[in-house]
Amino acid sequence: MLAFINWDPSCEIFNILGISVRWYGLLFACAFLLGYKLTDKMFKSEGLPQPWLEKLFLYVMIATVAGARIGHCLFYDFAYFKDHIIEIFLPVRFEPTFKFIGYQGLASHGAAIGIIIALWYYTKKVSHKSFLWILDRVVLPVALAAIFIRTGNLINSEIIGTPTDLPWGFRFIKSGVSDPLTPRHPAQLYEAICYTLTFITLMFLYWKTECKKKEGILFSVFLIMIFTARFFVEFVKENQEAFEQSMSLNMGQILSIPFVLIGLFILFYKLFK
Repeated sequence: MLAFINWDPSCEIFNILGISVRWYGLLFACAFLLGYKLTDKMFKSEGLPQPWLEKLFLYVMIATVAGARIGHCLFYDFAYFKDHIIEIFLPVRFEPTFKFIGYQGLASHGAAIGIIIALWYYTKKVSHKSFLWILDRVVLPVALAAIFIRTGNLINSEIIGTPTDLPWGFRFIKSGVSDPLTPRHPAQLYEAICYTLTFITLMFLYWKTECKKKEGILFSVFLIMIFTARFFVEFVKENQEAFEQSMSLNMGQILSIPFVLIGLFILFYKLFK
């Protein structure tokens, strides 16, 4: 039985003139492409207009990237970005020397907030249906995207876990930690598995049950499963920022709790009203 797994993949697919194309970016793009295809199938099954899908895709794509980026800068690295505001919006670092780095800091909680805001605007300007109606349909491709994103985190050796002596512990050679040879929990893989189970559950509820006709059920199940998983995986995950060391619950857990509570409230309200 293996005592550990050496994890040392290249983050880049190729590099041209100093601009790298990374696996994370490819997976991010695939998430949007497959999410579009899935939503298209859902909209066609319900006889919804094609322009609704195109505008939904545009709104969600912008909201995901902007929300995830701004969320990271505000929740996890505010001390730096408060003095480097322009770097929030540009994929570069000006100090100590100018360098193209891509959007390396993305927070899932920020993405969730951004998507919710975009969908509220979408219901007012495009679909004119209820807010919960569109949330129920978007959570399927979002859950799928979460799988791809955490897989990208695994390839990048980022968001790593705490040390472990379990046989599937990963040695994150390129993680940048002081002890890269210490086997650690593959926290990214744990989350990807949880998100896969969430996606399968939502697909079953949408296609095989009447849940899509009961507004809020799919959205509430998504919130409960995704953010409960996030809350518990955080216990075997290294803190992302130094300020979290003194906290009983880290920032990821604190931000997850409201989403779980909202999901529980919606679910019980819809089931028992």
